[in-house]
Amino acid sequence: MRTFSVALRRALRFDTAWLHLRTTAVTMGTVLGTYAWSLLVEHLAGLRVDSVVQAVVVASALGRVQRAFDRTDRLVACAVLPCAAAGGTELGTLIQHHPNVGDAVFVLGVAGAIWIRRFGTRATRAGTLVVLPLVAVLVVPAGVVPAAGHERTGWAALTALFAVVWGTLLTWTSHRTGFLHTPPAAWVVKTPPTARGGLSASTRMALQMAAALTVAFVVGRNVWPDHWAWVVLTAFLVCSGARSRGDVLVKGAWRTAGAAVGTLVASAVSGSFGPRSDAAVVVIFVVLAVATWLRELSYAYWAACVTAVLSLLYDWFGQSPGDLLHTRLAGIAVGAVIGLAASWLVLPIRTGAVARARTAAALAGLGELLEADWHDVRAVRRARARFTHRVDQLTLATAPLRVLASLPMPRRHTEDHALLAWATLRDCTGPLDALITAITAAPAQLADDPALTHRRTEVTAHALAVRRTIGRRPQPPTPEPLSAQPHTAATSSPTTQAALDALTALESHLDTLMGLYAPPRPQEPATAAR
Repeated sequence: MRTFSVALRRALRFDTAWLHLRTTAVTMGTVLGTYAWSLLVEHLAGLRVDSVVQAVVVASALGRVQRAFDRTDRLVACAVLPCAAAGGTELGTLIQHHPNVGDAVFVLGVAGAIWIRRFGTRATRAGTLVVLPLVAVLVVPAGVVPAAGHERTGWAALTALFAVVWGTLLTWTSHRTGFLHTPPAAWVVKTPPTARGGLSASTRMALQMAAALTVAFVVGRNVWPDHWAWVVLTAFLVCSGARSRGDVLVKGAWRTAGAAVGTLVASAVSGSFGPRSDAAVVVIFVVLAVATWLRELSYAYWAACVTAVLSLLYDWFGQSPGDLLHTRLAGIAVGAVIGLAASWLVLPIRTGAVARARTAAALAGLGELLEADWHDVRAVRRARARFTHRVDQLTLATAPLRVLASLPMPRRHTEDHALLAWATLRDCTGPLDALITAITAAPAQLADDPALTHRRTEVTAHALAVRRTIGRRPQPPTPEPLSAQPHTAATSSPTTQAALDALTALESHLDTLMGLYAPPRPQEPATAAR
C-alpha cells in the first residue's frame, strides 16, 4: 500500500499542470468514440468481435500519435490509415491460412514503414500509421476466428477513417478551446540535414526490426505455436521507436518488469470477471487510460497497464490468464531478449553518437537564432522555437543515460559528457529568454548596434566551432583580427546591455561545451636538461 501511495504522489508531481491527463482525456475520447462506432458496424454488418478489438487498438495508438499532427498530416492520415487498416485485415487472414507467407509480409511491412523515415517528418508519421493496424493483428487472442469473406476489409477501412475524422474533431476542438496546447509546426520539428555517410539511422532501425521480428516469429511458432504473438509483440515493442542501444536496453528492462507485474496483477483479479463480462470491458478502458497517462512518466507503467489490458482481454474471451501465466511471462522475456539482441548486434546505433548528433542539432538552432535578422521579431521567435524543440529531442536521446546514471555501475566519460552537454544546453534557456525579451523590446536598436553586432558574430562563430568539434571536423582558418573592434558605449541603454549580458552568458555555456568535446591537447615534451 505504501508503494502504491508513493507511486501515486510521484505521478501527481510529474503532471502538475494536468497536461498529460488532458491529453489522455482526448485520446480516450477518440478510443471510446471509435469503440461505439465499431460496435455499431459489428451489429449492422454481421462482423465478429475481432473487428472491435482491432478498432480499439488502432484508435488507442492513433490517439497518442495524432497529438503532433498538423493539417497536412491529418489529410495524409485520412488516406494512409484506411488503406493500412484494410491491408492489416487481409494480413490477419493471410497469417491464419498461410503462416509463413503472412509472417514474411508482416516483417516486410513493419520494416518498410520504419525505413521510409529517412524521407522526413511526414514520412515518419505516415509510416507510424501504417504500422498501427499491423500491430492490431498481434493483439487479437489466438483461437478467435474472424468473419469470412472480404467484406470486413472495407468495414475496417471505414472504421479507420472514422477514427481519424473523430480524433481530428476532438483534437481541433481541444486546441480551439485551449484545453490542449497546439503542437509545434512542421518548420519547428524539421531536422537539420546531416553530412554523415553510411547507412542512415532509419535504415539501421529497419534492419534491426526485420531481424528481431524474423527470429521472434521462428521462436514463437516453434516453442509456443498457440501463443507465438506474445514473443513477436514484445520484440516489436522493444525495438520500435528505440533511438539507440541504451534506449533499447532501458525499454527492454521496463517492458519485461512492467509486463511481469501487469500479468501477475491481472491473473490475481481474473476470477472476478466471467467471459463476455461488461465489467471487464469497463476495467479494460480504465486501465488503458491509466497506461496512456503514465506513459510519459515511465515506460514500465505503460508496459504493466497494457499487459494487464491484454490479460483481461483474454479473460473476456474465456481464456484464463492464470493458466497461461508461465507461458506469457516466458514469451515476454524471450521477446525482450530477441529485441535487445537485434538492436545491439545488427548495425547498432550508439547512444553517445545519437546524443552528439542531437547536441549539434541544438547548436545549429542556436546559430540560426543568432544569425537571424533581428529586425524581424517573428523570425527570431521561430528560431527560438526550433532550438527549444531540438533541446527536447536531446532530452529524449539522453533519457536512457539518466536512467543508467542512477544505477550503481561504472560509466564511461562519453556518457557523462552527453549528460553535461544536455544540462548545459538547458541552461541556455535563461539567457535566450532574456535575449528574446530584449530583441522584442527594441529590434531595430539592437540589430543596428555595431558593438552588439560584433559580439553576436563572435558568439555565432563560437557556436559553429563547437558544432564542428562535436562532428570531429577540422576548424576553418582563423580570420585575421580586425584592427579596430567596436566597443560598447559607456552609456548603452539597459536593453542593449541586457542583450550583451545574455550573449556573454551564452558564450560561457559554449565554452563549457567546447571543453567537453574538444580533443585533449598533446603534452609538450619536457625540455632536455642542458
